[in-house]
Amino acid sequence: MEYQGFSREQLEAMRNVDIRTVDPAGLRDIRDVKVNTELPKEERILDFVRQIGNPYCYRHGKYVVKVSFVDTDVTLEDRMLSYLRSKC
Repeated sequence: MEYQGFSREQLEAMRNVDIRTVDPAGLRDIRDVKVNTELPKEERILDFVRQIGNPYCYRHGKYVVKVSFVDTDVTLEDRMLSYLRSKC
């Protein structure tokens, strides 16, 4: 099964990258990614993935960033608001 040109195995390998052992020089810097916001949503996603390489693990300057996603309807904004409310 493929998704956006990647096999399930390729996506799983990208998701399972260990940031403690990954070579930062082999990762793309997200600051270099420029997505055309005029494109339809699906094409923007493809454009981002083509540029970043691994959407789960990339660099921001000298920092390695690892991202994970959960299948939920709760947005990042909802989570941030909930977190901030819990701290106030």
